[in-house]
Amino acid sequence: MKRRQFIKNTAAASAAFSIVPSYVLGGNHIPPSDTLYVASIGVGGRGGGVVRELDATKKVKFVAFCDVDDRSAKGTYQAFPKVTRYKDYRKLYDNHINDIDAFSVGTPDHTHAIISLPFMRAKKHAYVEKPLTHNIYEARLMAKVAAENSIVTQMGNQGSSSDGIRKAQEWIEAGLIGQVSKVDCWTNRPVWPQGLRNITEGEPVPKELDWDLWLGPAQERPYHSAYLPFKWRGWWDFGTGGLGDMGCHIMETPFKTLNLGSPYEAEASCTTVWAGDFVEANYNTACPPSSIVRLKFKNEAHGEVGLNWYDGGIMPDLPDELKDGEMIGDWSGGSVFYGSKGILVTDCYSGNPRLLPSERMKEFIEPEARIPRIKDGHANNWVEGCLNGTPTSSPFSYAGPLTESVLMGNLAIKAFQYKVLQDGKTANDWAPFDYPGRRKLFWDGPNMRVTNYEKANDWVTREYRKGWEVK
Repeated sequence: MKRRQFIKNTAAASAAFSIVPSYVLGGNHIPPSDTLYVASIGVGGRGGGVVRELDATKKVKFVAFCDVDDRSAKGTYQAFPKVTRYKDYRKLYDNHINDIDAFSVGTPDHTHAIISLPFMRAKKHAYVEKPLTHNIYEARLMAKVAAENSIVTQMGNQGSSSDGIRKAQEWIEAGLIGQVSKVDCWTNRPVWPQGLRNITEGEPVPKELDWDLWLGPAQERPYHSAYLPFKWRGWWDFGTGGLGDMGCHIMETPFKTLNLGSPYEAEASCTTVWAGDFVEANYNTACPPSSIVRLKFKNEAHGEVGLNWYDGGIMPDLPDELKDGEMIGDWSGGSVFYGSKGILVTDCYSGNPRLLPSERMKEFIEPEARIPRIKDGHANNWVEGCLNGTPTSSPFSYAGPLTESVLMGNLAIKAFQYKVLQDGKTANDWAPFDYPGRRKLFWDGPNMRVTNYEKANDWVTREYRKGWEVK
């Protein structure tokens, strides 16, 4: 063999060997080019769904699972009895960081970033459920770390890999509804108790749950069943409300099809919950049971675009072109695009588009499909990205800014909700709070700051419990 060819072959062999996890060295396994070795953190609830979707690709080998609650994880543990289990993701990291190619995170929102960042900095490919993070600072940091380490990433907003959202983009870019000036988005969430009174007393911690690990970066408090297993979404310290839950699904269609970028203004109004006569039920701790959020974007192709969000049973105005028996969206929600030449409606998860009035669907010629379709779903798209370099539908370079826009709406909700007990008053006194009223927030995206209400900048990040800081 000639020296040049020998060096070329040796370099190729070395590169191939470097991606083999140490986990595969002790047994007979499918070559790493065909198998992705994965650790999954948070494997109950939606996290268990991610595990099933990854397993369905037939290209994943699970090295380890981690969940702080054996009750929630029970189904996954029974389905994969031979996979090593942990309660503390840090122990999984210490024992298996050299055994894996990638990881998935399906935990509550407030622990996405603290769990993901160490694995990402170790150059492990990342699949993280939506919303990508609990706050805007974390979303910006996750996108930055992903870029610095050249890893393959995917946020778990499954509709991003649908044919429907690609159709909607092709129709809008073909000018079927002209310039879009307004989009109304709605969801039926929350479908869990929300707007509850602040909890001050605790309950016994279930033996299957590690409560300290579940709290993670949130401040210490007693365990209470009002938080688990799903109701954490309605508490600001853990979840991001109906908007955080569904915004990355529903707002993604206008975000992608209109190339919206960062909003420059946000405003909200919300339902107030009363615990007694003139006594409010929550004091800045619980997400409201319903809200309306108005975001404004500037866009080169469409000019100024207003995006309005409705949740908790509040619906946008129905277009006059909508006939009796016709729906906007589906059971979980949807979007209505108002253009200079017509109206387009899309479903929640699939993004499937329809034109209004419905007669237009009979007469129009669908634009040629030019955006590549995703085969075999969102999870498989990520696995193929890790194994073969296939572009992913929702990489953190895209999912981070989308999450920021969603969470900007939550800044407006918190600004509307925020109240301060006045000196000498108690929660039972009439008018005990300083009400800021309905407040517009002006957002400086490049500098990640609200420019007109300093308190809101506290919510761009959070106060992390000692030892759980995100850096």
